[in-house]
Amino acid sequence: MAEREAPAVLLGNGAATVPVVLASGSRFRAEMLRNAGVPFTVDVPGVDEGSVRESLRAENAATEDVATVLAELKAMAISRRHPNALVIGSDQMLDCGGVWFEKPVDRDHAHATLTALSGKTHRLVTAVVVARAGSRIWHAMDSVTMRMRPLSEAYIERYLDVVGDEVCASVGAYQLEGLGAQLFAGVEGDYFTVLGLPLLPLLEFLRAHGVLAR
Repeated sequence: MAEREAPAVLLGNGAATVPVVLASGSRFRAEMLRNAGVPFTVDVPGVDEGSVRESLRAENAATEDVATVLAELKAMAISRRHPNALVIGSDQMLDCGGVWFEKPVDRDHAHATLTALSGKTHRLVTAVVVARAGSRIWHAMDSVTMRMRPLSEAYIERYLDVVGDEVCASVGAYQLEGLGAQLFAGVEGDYFTVLGLPLLPLLEFLRAHGVLAR
């Protein structure tokens, strides 16, 4: 996929010589970095995430380990194409009682996801890895506890009607920054982690490497 340049930003370090590449097709992650003033381009990796998850599930891997492995695979794949860049890979896992949920593929799948999560507490685990020259040089992981209120069948149907195809854009079939906030009774943890990146630790890393001004 062709790279897309982010617009110039005031708080980037104009003297920086290290390019930054986001190894993700997620528009939410791109918006977070762009809104935070990070200069970057996008190059989407071709990692078969489903196969990796299934393989790790068979090994009884912890949710945190799966998220980190997938984030690293994405970063490393793109780092080989951009050896001089700081390549950011990230992954998010939803764990509800030991069951992993993925992005819904259609409305029926989204309906089943919301029904399963209704009235329960689940965890969102988000990992970020930065690679350079084919090696992992930094990583961070964070988790958030999400308490979904009980949802009636009628409410789920109305929610899906209003949200439309956007329901398939996020794991768990919700976006906390929008109408998805109405699904929850409580959230414990970092807002940016919910959106798909442990952003504040990542920004500190980028400052330390001269990408952002101190």
